[in-house]
Amino acid sequence: MEIILKYFSDFTEIQLQQFRKLEGLYKEWNEKINVISRKDIDSLYEKHVLHSLSIAAAFEFEPGSEIIDIGTGGGFPGIPLAIFFPELKFHLADSIAKKLKVVEAVAGSIGLKNVTTQHTRAEEIKNRKFDYAVSRAVAPLKDLWTWSRPLLHNKPRTENTSIKPGLICLKGGDLAKEIQESGTRPHMIEIKDLFPEDSFKEKYLLYVPR
Repeated sequence: MEIILKYFSDFTEIQLQQFRKLEGLYKEWNEKINVISRKDIDSLYEKHVLHSLSIAAAFEFEPGSEIIDIGTGGGFPGIPLAIFFPELKFHLADSIAKKLKVVEAVAGSIGLKNVTTQHTRAEEIKNRKFDYAVSRAVAPLKDLWTWSRPLLHNKPRTENTSIKPGLICLKGGDLAKEIQESGTRPHMIEIKDLFPEDSFKEKYLLYVPR
């Protein structure tokens, strides 16, 4: 938890309690349903929570914005972002029902009111639009953009919005080939520039505007 407070300080007492509870809840649920690798569970706050919060460090969202987390898995980046941004709405989607069981249990246990879930593949979601899509190491950028683009509004929520609707995804390694194959020109942010920790070497945020 200390590593979160190293980079963020402006939390309410409710948010602090929600973040603090994550470790115990994920350790307990991970014994039943493996959503976080065994070697990573002890560094949950650095490798999962802070990694997810790099989106919060890099982007400001309009209050009321709706965000879909594609392939949320155990709830990353959606759960940490929902704690950080209580004024936003998060829809966490995954094709594996038992992972969503963990997400729903964690969200319920910490009292998150701004999270909904859906057991589905992103490409099967119809008649819903979002301001942003987020994702964490789920699929190649080409696929993520194909899935997310139809789900995004064409225009920003208000004229004051600094970032257009788009896809924001967390990626790692050499991405040159993946970006080329996607046919997109993402804005790229090195996470180590946001959080200078060794674990974020060669980890990136990619933003593809609609």
